[in-house]
Amino acid sequence: MGMVYYGNYALYYEVARVEAIRALGLTYRGLEEDGILMPVVRMEVKYIGSATYDDELTIVSEIREMPDRFITFHVVIKLENGQVINRAKVILCFRDKETGKMIRTPSQIVQQLQPYFATRADQ
Repeated sequence: MGMVYYGNYALYYEVARVEAIRALGLTYRGLEEDGILMPVVRMEVKYIGSATYDDELTIVSEIREMPDRFITFHVVIKLENGQVINRAKVILCFRDKETGKMIRTPSQIVQQLQPYFATRADQ
């Protein structure tokens, strides 16, 4: 059909999440080495338009609230002309790698996010 397969959007969300974590000065590899896993537990997707195979896409991933046991990434995908073609909410939990049990947000993530939420509270 010449359009990006709908299942590929989940890969775009993952790349955006990895880059968001990297922008905080952390890496998934580093978190896993520290014994922290972040599996996806829920994904809500709204397909608004479609991309074709040669479209240049902009993917924006935001963390809008300080995480507790879950972290939510709000994702927007746009075409080069700014048209929004996809919105998603991807929710992950934090798990201890050894026990598999759900844990609270690791301190290194809280420390990196705190300045963004402190700024919002001051406004």
